[in-house]
Amino acid sequence: MPASPEQRVLIIVPAWNEEETVGTIVHEVRETLPDADILVVNDGSTDRTATVARAAGARVLDLPINLGVGGAMRAGYTFAYRNGYDRTVQLDADGQHDPAEVRVLFETLDAEQADIVIGARFAGVGEYEVRGPRKWSMTILSKVLSRVAGTRLTDTTSGFKACAPPAIRLFASNYPAEYLGDTIESLVIASRAGLRVRQVGVNMRIRAGGRPSHSPVKAAVFLSRAMLALLIALSRPSEPVAVEGATA
Repeated sequence: MPASPEQRVLIIVPAWNEEETVGTIVHEVRETLPDADILVVNDGSTDRTATVARAAGARVLDLPINLGVGGAMRAGYTFAYRNGYDRTVQLDADGQHDPAEVRVLFETLDAEQADIVIGARFAGVGEYEVRGPRKWSMTILSKVLSRVAGTRLTDTTSGFKACAPPAIRLFASNYPAEYLGDTIESLVIASRAGLRVRQVGVNMRIRAGGRPSHSPVKAAVFLSRAMLALLIALSRPSEPVAVEGATA
């Protein structure tokens, strides 16, 4: 079991045109985490993502337009908050996040008494690797955000993370939708709100669908956007943890 029987767990799967993989992911979660509920946030898909997810047994939240991962996750956190879930996990629909690793995230939540646990690719587990400008930018981001969070972080752009109630409450009303805001800015918001952020090494899989971007031009664009996202995050005022009547 990933959590005690009294705790309600929601696996949030943001999905945009992922008909190829979302059904497999839902089936994996149901087999690996039978007591968890699964919410696929259909982020304005134009393919059969919603149909496939429902057929696989997931509950589907349909967004009328594509909001990006941040907007989809904010909708997911709002659903979790309003329905009284005790823990959430973001699980991407492209197959990179292994549902079996959710147990490791929950074990770390308990052991570290954390509010957020990041599943980190660069923490001594697995063979996931990046090079060039993308690696440099990730290194810089990790150093800065480690100071902000008051703990060592090596993978600040990982979307694989588990949240406890304080983080769910906070993110239900204030989860950034901008590019990389769902990773970089969300960690700044959480840290400044006094939440305890930790990481644990996980094994990331090769994506089962979609197209990864590894070209030098795209890596350079990532670097500039990541730095901009960090500057914006650090320039914004802190947010309170207590959030009542959160709306999407």
